[in-house]
Amino acid sequence: MKKLFIGVVALSMVLLLGAVFAFASDKYIVASDIPWAPFEMVTADGQFFGFDLDVVRCIGIVEGFDVEIRNTSFDTIIDTVKSGKADIGASGFTITADRAKSVDFSQPYYLSNQAVVIRKDSGLNIVSALAGKGPTKAVGAQNGTTGFDWADKNGIGITVKGYEYYPTAILDLVNKRIDAVIQDEPASQSSLAAYPNLLTIAGVINTNEYFGFLVAKGDPKGILPKLNDGMAKLGLQVLPTAGGLQKLVVTPGSVWDNLLKAYFGPTNDKIEAAWLASKDLLLVDKNVKAFAAKFAEEATK
Repeated sequence: MKKLFIGVVALSMVLLLGAVFAFASDKYIVASDIPWAPFEMVTADGQFFGFDLDVVRCIGIVEGFDVEIRNTSFDTIIDTVKSGKADIGASGFTITADRAKSVDFSQPYYLSNQAVVIRKDSGLNIVSALAGKGPTKAVGAQNGTTGFDWADKNGIGITVKGYEYYPTAILDLVNKRIDAVIQDEPASQSSLAAYPNLLTIAGVINTNEYFGFLVAKGDPKGILPKLNDGMAKLGLQVLPTAGGLQKLVVTPGSVWDNLLKAYFGPTNDKIEAAWLASKDLLLVDKNVKAFAAKFAEEATK
């Protein structure tokens, strides 16, 4: 009986340790380039937030895994995921055939186009800005982005200047070191909100870019089904269309719907204040519905 008791205790310890290690393994490192509002943002005291980051956090809660967000330069994220130093890339990545050779993508979660941002006093338009008619004959974009690739392939008589971060490119535009910045439209709207008297959007290039989260090729950790299933649980459906594009359908009043309301439209300052007032519901209580509802309510007051 004593031996049996010891054996049962030993087996229980093994099962307990196995459960602990299994739980510990359900934590994924998320590489993201911060800041790039409204997808990736940082508070004055260094807390990371943003549409991409809160979506991944919410998916983690409904799918039963934890996330650790690490600030990573955009043009190194794919290599970081490929090498296993991170599990998920979440940084407004356009799904492209070239990138899909190196990594695997989730289903799309956002449709974006490229905007051409100029100074209001420049006298330029979308055509002249991209044809080298400005004083510097230079256009800025972040290294490794589809905005940089588009400018490099389509600009005429311009120098395409690459930046590690988009906010640095915007600052150079404000200070007249370049003539324009090519950047995804929602992020460009955030840039305008930061400099409402100085910047404007000259025009939008309809590139029809779908954003997706990325994982290592072959998805060795089985993360993609969790990401896709989690997005569906939060209220996003992806449907095929006759034209070959995909339609992103959002359930009204869902977590996804409220996150869109909170992050797209309000000023960056208002978004931050609303997030700080709501974040404990997400980070502490793990209540995604209550968090998203309060966040949207606070941000749209």
